[in-house]
Amino acid sequence: MQLKPNAYRLNETVKGVETMTRFALAVLALASGVYTYLGVRGILDGSASFVFFAAIIYSAAVSVAIYAFWSFMLRFVPLVTSGVQRIGLFVTMAIGCCMIMAMSSWLNAAALAGSAATEQHMAVTLQGYAEDLDNAHANALAAQSLLPDVERAAERFSGLAADERESGALTGTTGSGSVVQLLTQMGAQMNRLAATITGSREEVAGLFEQGSARLATMRELVSTPGAIAPRADSFQAEAVQLTAVIAALQQTGVAASVSRAAADLSAGFIAPVADGQVGDLAIRQNQVMDTVRASVAAQSSALSAAADEILATPAVEQRRFVPLSSAEAVLRYWQDFIPSWAGAISIDLLPVVLVLVLMIVNDAMRRESESLEEAENITAAEMLRAMALYRKMEAAGIDVATGQPRPQAEPEPDEIPAVAEAEPEDATVTPIDAAQRKRTDGPRPA
Repeated sequence: MQLKPNAYRLNETVKGVETMTRFALAVLALASGVYTYLGVRGILDGSASFVFFAAIIYSAAVSVAIYAFWSFMLRFVPLVTSGVQRIGLFVTMAIGCCMIMAMSSWLNAAALAGSAATEQHMAVTLQGYAEDLDNAHANALAAQSLLPDVERAAERFSGLAADERESGALTGTTGSGSVVQLLTQMGAQMNRLAATITGSREEVAGLFEQGSARLATMRELVSTPGAIAPRADSFQAEAVQLTAVIAALQQTGVAASVSRAAADLSAGFIAPVADGQVGDLAIRQNQVMDTVRASVAAQSSALSAAADEILATPAVEQRRFVPLSSAEAVLRYWQDFIPSWAGAISIDLLPVVLVLVLMIVNDAMRRESESLEEAENITAAEMLRAMALYRKMEAAGIDVATGQPRPQAEPEPDEIPAVAEAEPEDATVTPIDAAQRKRTDGPRPA
């Protein structure tokens, strides 16, 4: 048959690659142990000797466990043919794979991408601090938008006071009276409020420059090559200083001061007594001062509403930089390091492919050798009896394949049948009988 040679070649090939399989499994277990050692060393705390020996012991245990587990799977899974038993082994293999990933794969990923993941954490935190600085700066400058309104109100009051003094534009009488004093007072208050807003601008600009310098230093720490641990420590120190700058920016805003000053314009309005002594001048002065009171109230209401709108802007929440170990960073930002995770898991789970290959090959060998199962179990006596029966059937003219007598061909008329030597009754002579006769009769004479 053609099946037996193929099954034999498969069996010989499996035996030929057995040494290579063991070598590959040992190399994979060793590689996993090395990367596990690097990952464990990054998360352990203590003295250098303690970290070294603890990492060595853990990585050695991982290597032995991986080699032993896959050795068992490579030996037993290909030999089991029952469906239930094979499913049980597959479930066991799946549980073992999960345990291997839990004790080794994530540490391998930490060793492969730990530094990059920590830099990713620093970069994300840096982006958050940059947004916080911009928001705090914007909130601090929001009060600057009130400066044009305050300056315009101050100019209007000062201009009305000058017109009243020079031409009597409001009361019809020139000179410095009660109306001029009131308008001058309102203009001075508006100028002081404008000076307060203008003075905060320089302080806000200085704090923003300090924050920008801190951000530049933090960017350099993220992008500069080298060991990640010292850079992470320096980054944390800069983050603390930047947090203080952001807090100072939030305290620098003058929106609350503008709101209080605007409220005082209306609530603290004190009109002087009309001092007109000629005709109805005092009446006209009182009318103008009432008009000024209404204008001041309207201006106060507008400034208070604008300041309250600025104050309603949410304040920037304090942000803290939480340093992460390489393993923690890899777990948090796993989506950014999928290739590293794939490599780390493949080191541990590549023997699954070898198990499946051996299982398929063994199934093929079993299928091809099924037709020869009886022939492989036949004894020598059974084979001799089968050969004797075959000769008898041939001598009797019976077709071995069908078990039916063969048709006899009729002799030609001109042919003279040869006289055959009479065969003994039992014409079948087995190899054993021939050997016995040879020993009994001895050599024939020449």
